[in-house]
Amino acid sequence: MSGAGEPPVLKRILETCVYVADMQVARDFYEAVMGLAPQFPEERITGYRLGDGMLLLFKAGGTLQPVQTPGGEIPPHDGSGPAHFAFSIEAGQEAAWKQHLAAHGVALESGVHWRKDNSTSLYFRDPDGHLVELATPGLWGIA
Repeated sequence: MSGAGEPPVLKRILETCVYVADMQVARDFYEAVMGLAPQFPEERITGYRLGDGMLLLFKAGGTLQPVQTPGGEIPPHDGSGPAHFAFSIEAGQEAAWKQHLAAHGVALESGVHWRKDNSTSLYFRDPDGHLVELATPGLWGIA
């Protein structure tokens, strides 16, 4: 786009969306295992507030048509395959999370110590196979 100039500034990621096969199974996981409270639990979409952002669960195939709202139309979207996203956790909480996940029957898939950032990531899967990461402060210089 030659001559278009610099884009306006982006502030942050506002939403992270994943698509789930069974909304109730996904909600059970994110509420019981991850300790999240739904802001709006529906069969098509469930949203969880985390800090100044939202984790949105969409029923797979449930957003293939435009959705009319009083303020306008939301265009269709969908996704397939395992997605990846990360939650920020406090430093020193890795062992507590490992114990908590094990108590809920969630297998830890991997753990990585990032020497450059002096941070740690724990990786596991949600019921839909999405790769969930728990990262201690320092990852990317922001976690």
